[in-house]
Amino acid sequence: HTKDMTTGSPLKALIFFSTPIIVGNLFQQFYNLMDIAIVGNKLGDNALAAVGATAALYGLFLSLAHGAANGFSLVVSRAFGAKDEKGLRESIAHTLMLSAGVSVLLTLIAATSVRPLLRLLNTPDPELSYRYISVVLFAITVTVFYNTLSGILRAVGNSMAPLVFLIIGAGINIGLDYYFIVNLEMGVFGAGLATVISQAVSCVMTLIYIIKKCPELLPHREDLASNPTLTKDLISNGTSMALMFSIVAIGSLTLQYAVNNLGEVTVAAHTTARKIDEMMMVVFAPLSMASATFSSQNLGAGKVERIKKGILTAFALGFFVALITILVTFTFGEFLVRKVSGSSNPEVIRLGTLYLKVNLPFYFFLVALVILRSTLQSIRIKSTPIIASIVEMFGKCAIALFLVPRVGYTGIIISEPIIWFVCSAI
Repeated sequence: HTKDMTTGSPLKALIFFSTPIIVGNLFQQFYNLMDIAIVGNKLGDNALAAVGATAALYGLFLSLAHGAANGFSLVVSRAFGAKDEKGLRESIAHTLMLSAGVSVLLTLIAATSVRPLLRLLNTPDPELSYRYISVVLFAITVTVFYNTLSGILRAVGNSMAPLVFLIIGAGINIGLDYYFIVNLEMGVFGAGLATVISQAVSCVMTLIYIIKKCPELLPHREDLASNPTLTKDLISNGTSMALMFSIVAIGSLTLQYAVNNLGEVTVAAHTTARKIDEMMMVVFAPLSMASATFSSQNLGAGKVERIKKGILTAFALGFFVALITILVTFTFGEFLVRKVSGSSNPEVIRLGTLYLKVNLPFYFFLVALVILRSTLQSIRIKSTPIIASIVEMFGKCAIALFLVPRVGYTGIIISEPIIWFVCSAI
């Protein structure tokens, strides 16, 4: 139920570790697409725009939760790579305690900020959007602990178990989406409720799996004792990763504000294109996670040269996948936009397709960016990734505030290719 990545072929280690995450992400993106497709086809463009207009705001909270969990898991993986059993249990114990604190903090922030932020972002129908996002964000504790428990398993090289639980959750989500929206006519509230329930089921299954199958990961009573050095290390890593992820999300939030100002048709097109875009990117985040875990375990084992080999291998895999996704999108882009949006509006189809065809050729820079940003964090080089993330945030803000008002949706379309190029160079 664990995998030591400090020995053997880096290529095999990265492929075996990242493949279950990739498959899991595909299922996650698939049920996100189904979510959008059910909303768009059954509730119309207005509801599709209402859900899509919350994507960046939800992404900000998700980035904080996911970033903190990833940061904590790097400390766990270093202890695992160093074969430090007591340090491994202690790091898991303190990770769980800190995750509880993160849950409380994010819930309080969500409860006090969601409505004002929706108005600030000039959301087309803030009340309709609130019905969807309030359900998801007020249950953010489920998201935090699901990410934390999955992160602990991945830190010790087990990416297969989280895949199984994610697939089960995805199936539940799709089924509940249809039932709540079509049968019970709960509207966008039902879509949000389906997401929360499915994540809760996945979280509980992950916890049961760790208790039953990985008893060596369960903390002892003495592992809960105060350890200021370990706590500082966990907070430093968790804060650094959460900051990096959230800075990027803040920039995306600003772009969402600019998109919202362009009207419901553009919001619907952008929502559809982003969902397809995220599906095409599905390999890149798992590769960066695999590279980070690989590097963190090998840092714990003191194998620096092996870290370098792992990074180069991750690059090669990422570039190959980028080439495939570019070819697929240029061939089937318009077809995908039509099917996912469920819209017959030719402007929705045109804008969504244009977004995809401009963005995807720049995926090679995105691959370099996501792999290096996560891997540098994993080997305790935190300033450069954060600097690149800050540049990304300010770049998106500048484009949203100055370029989009002048050139419209074209500014949104070219924003990320420019930013990926600059930040990967950094």
